[in-house]
Amino acid sequence: MRLIINGEAQIVSATTLSQLLADLDYEGEWLATAVNGELIHREERDDHALVENDRIEILTPMQGG
Repeated sequence: MRLIINGEAQIVSATTLSQLLADLDYEGEWLATAVNGELIHREERDDHALVENDRIEILTPMQGG
């Protein structure tokens, strides 16, 4: 399936948001995710089905100053 992930088109096999995060090696409690501009909470990721051309944003905290 073709998705836009953080602004880049990618072909993936994941069918849910949680599968996608695992496939892309995103881990941790501090992730923020949005699909098509809608915030998806951590407890909803297992059930959130992805469809062709969804726009996924994955945000992680960064250190710096």
